[in-house]
Amino acid sequence: MVVSVNGAELFYSSRGTGFPCIVPCLLGVKPYEKLTPPPLTDFFQFVYVDLRGGGKSTGNPADLTFDVMASDFEAVRAHLGVARVAVLGYSIVGVLAIEYGRRCPRTVSHVITAGTPPTGDIPTLVKAGTAFFDANASEERKTILKENYAKLPPGTSPEQAVFAQAPLRFFDPRFDALPLFAEADMKPALFQHVLGPLTATWDVTANKESLTVPILIAHGRYDYVSPYTMWDGIVETLPNATRHVFERSGHQTFFEEPERFVEVVRAWMARSEASAQQ
Repeated sequence: MVVSVNGAELFYSSRGTGFPCIVPCLLGVKPYEKLTPPPLTDFFQFVYVDLRGGGKSTGNPADLTFDVMASDFEAVRAHLGVARVAVLGYSIVGVLAIEYGRRCPRTVSHVITAGTPPTGDIPTLVKAGTAFFDANASEERKTILKENYAKLPPGTSPEQAVFAQAPLRFFDPRFDALPLFAEADMKPALFQHVLGPLTATWDVTANKESLTVPILIAHGRYDYVSPYTMWDGIVETLPNATRHVFERSGHQTFFEEPERFVEVVRAWMARSEASAQQ
């Protein structure tokens, strides 16, 4: 489906039969579709939206601000004909999910982030991930990572080198992620904008009083890219946030533990609705 908004044509696809949930897509919709298997699609109707300038969407990525993003997602929601949606943001794109919820609390019912850090400052994130890996990863996991890097041929691009990082990103350190991302449609300009100007100075604690929408901060115990420990002392200061650490997951909690993920989300949403009615 395509919807016109703010000088761009936004592409989105849909899967599932449950509560409508927007999924912002940085790498085209296909990887995100593969990352959300049943039973997730039994609980949610996922609406995978290519960010402007990414995937099949048109528009200039440099025009993407948090306000523009919220307007884009609201146009998709209206096109769906639903009054309220949840939003699920994976990794750094979880920042967009949080900011959509901040700006549209009447139409965004719940914000779910998975593997999202509390800051967009990449050097800080890399430092935290490295320290967490050094202190907590098993020797086997460290050995596998070294072996994977050693096998990379000279001139391997950073995008391809990511596939050697299974020990950093998955509970199973030998997991082959290539099939998951084989159909990725990465637009460098959008990727650089999202990881650069859009989120580089973002901090979840800034203007935190406006984060009134329920937020679930999902993290894997074995996520060495965005450690759950970065949220220590922060979650408690946010108005309506809950953190859950998945014990058999890395950076992709919803893919690695889909049954448990739905169980946790279902219970959290029920508690949120009950609290809102009190």
